[in-house]
Amino acid sequence: MKELPLVSVVCLCYNQSRWLDEAVMSVLNQTYKNVQLIIVDDASTDDSVTKIKRLKDAYPSIEIILSAKNRGNCAAFNEALKKVTGDFVIDFAADDVMMPTRIERQIEFFKQLDSSYGVVFTNAEYIDATGRFIRNHYDYLFQRKLLSKVPQGDVYRDVLSTYFIASPTMMVRKEVFDKIGGYDEALAYEDFDFWVRSSRIFKYRFLDESLTKVRRTGLSMSSGWYKVGDRQLHSTYLVCCKAIHLNRDEDDVSALLKRVRYEMRQSVFSENHDEAHLFYELLRAINRINRKDKFLMLADRLKLPLKRFRSFYYSIRFKRGE
Repeated sequence: MKELPLVSVVCLCYNQSRWLDEAVMSVLNQTYKNVQLIIVDDASTDDSVTKIKRLKDAYPSIEIILSAKNRGNCAAFNEALKKVTGDFVIDFAADDVMMPTRIERQIEFFKQLDSSYGVVFTNAEYIDATGRFIRNHYDYLFQRKLLSKVPQGDVYRDVLSTYFIASPTMMVRKEVFDKIGGYDEALAYEDFDFWVRSSRIFKYRFLDESLTKVRRTGLSMSSGWYKVGDRQLHSTYLVCCKAIHLNRDEDDVSALLKRVRYEMRQSVFSENHDEAHLFYELLRAINRINRKDKFLMLADRLKLPLKRFRSFYYSIRFKRGE
């Protein structure tokens, strides 16, 4: 009987003590048993380290990395990547929860695919700090007409132009990380850059099942998106700069333009003036500035108080839980 492929789960923890036990046990209780679990604590200031050591004592097969200094998700993950021995990798947060059959179902799905497919992603359920259901990932995107179908195969233009993947649901061939050199530690967040760089080389496939509960606590990095001075917006700009050199044809350029114009608009309306200017200059570099772009930059230079208008608009359009 052929041995089942090893799946390495990298569990990143930073001040997530409240949910750590549930997250770890959801990995240990998988129906699929050939799993390497690596827990990385990125210098938590709560009692996460104490809990991690307790889990290690109870389950000696768990590997742990305890950082003395907070370095961010990208660097913490890359440190664990050095210890990964599996054929497949899951980047897993210490406040999320795996459904019992998640790894088994994704491995079964990967077996149906050829080696050109590097990533399998799934649907997800969002839960709050207490575990209460908030919404289903794709139901929400479809209902809000933010997505009409889930892209698969060559998704480079899709990930460049549109958000649609729940990154905690991904299972990735280790070869993908080897080819792209892990996460870019210069960035404040990892998924957009990972999608863009990896999809230029590998294909993606969607498994239409909800196999992960993704926790929304209000403490995650995503909760600070578009706040003035947030590093994530600048990281998005840096990824867009990379995409200029990854693009191969005019359709790729069109996908990048869609993203850059969206981010410039968000920058203007959230009063992130530095990033608004950078995205505008990126349009200039691509030689694609139009009248709307010029009007937006004029509004930005006038420093109009648009942030409150943006907050009100999104509070009406995207009510939590709908």
